[in-house]
Amino acid sequence: MKLIFAGTPEFAAVALAALIEAGHDIALVLTQPDRPAGRGMKLTPSPVKQLALRHGLPVSQPLTLKDAATQAELAAVGAEAMIVAAYGLILPQAVLDAFPRGCLNIHASLLPRWRGAAPIQRAILAGDEMTGITIMQMDQGLDTGAMLLAEAVDISAEDTAQTLHDKLASLGGRLIVRALGEIDHLRPVAQNDAEANYAAKLVKQEALIDWNKSAAEIGRAVRAYNPFPVAQTTLGGEGLRVWRARLAEGGGAAGRILRADGEGIVVACGEGALCLEEVQKAGGKRLAAGQFLAGHPLRPGDFLGD
Repeated sequence: MKLIFAGTPEFAAVALAALIEAGHDIALVLTQPDRPAGRGMKLTPSPVKQLALRHGLPVSQPLTLKDAATQAELAAVGAEAMIVAAYGLILPQAVLDAFPRGCLNIHASLLPRWRGAAPIQRAILAGDEMTGITIMQMDQGLDTGAMLLAEAVDISAEDTAQTLHDKLASLGGRLIVRALGEIDHLRPVAQNDAEANYAAKLVKQEALIDWNKSAAEIGRAVRAYNPFPVAQTTLGGEGLRVWRARLAEGGGAAGRILRADGEGIVVACGEGALCLEEVQKAGGKRLAAGQFLAGHPLRPGDFLGD
């Protein structure tokens, strides 16, 4: 099928790769403009652009899809459908109407559970046991279009946002290929708006650990904010990132260190305790707790979040 593909991050690149491998004619790839990245803040193409260029696909990076010239460019391609995955630009009605098969979105949630920018992280934070991919017929609402196909995946107690992202990216690629193959037989199903939740974009401030929360809540936050923005606390007035943690036995004043040894740093929470297994001091490397303690000795009774 002749397609336009619109996407930007690695999640979208996985889907584009699946469409290419399935033999679809990707007539044009849309992606966000190159952004500064890395220590040198060098302009860097998105993962989708890098993949498209490796396959010799034409790439366009408009700042908006609202102007008539860009809309005319898209219509002139003559594609049957546009596939959208984490693109980052709003599709106006003129674009939604430009394709005989419409615009299909690969959404990383079992809609309508989580609509919005961060469905993977919000699912972990909420303690959901399951999430998935929904292939949706786009409309002008925020992830409100009719659902064409969906498949669930379990969220394990060890899943971070990164591991869950990777599972869902792979599933998204498989599911969009399947949806296009079955498109004449798929029946759109309207979403129940009453069941929808808003998955707000992540901000760095929310990753600051509140030790008054339960160990279960903080543990989910550690997993949800890995690899970004990374859960963090303070130690001696300096920042301390927490990359990996697990529930532990114990209790006491919130933020009080109960034990610190080669197995981890056990910290009392508002309810229960959490064992920090991998941490990173500001300006330092990620270290297993035992390695960290070799250079930064801690004692029971010390506090985090001071």
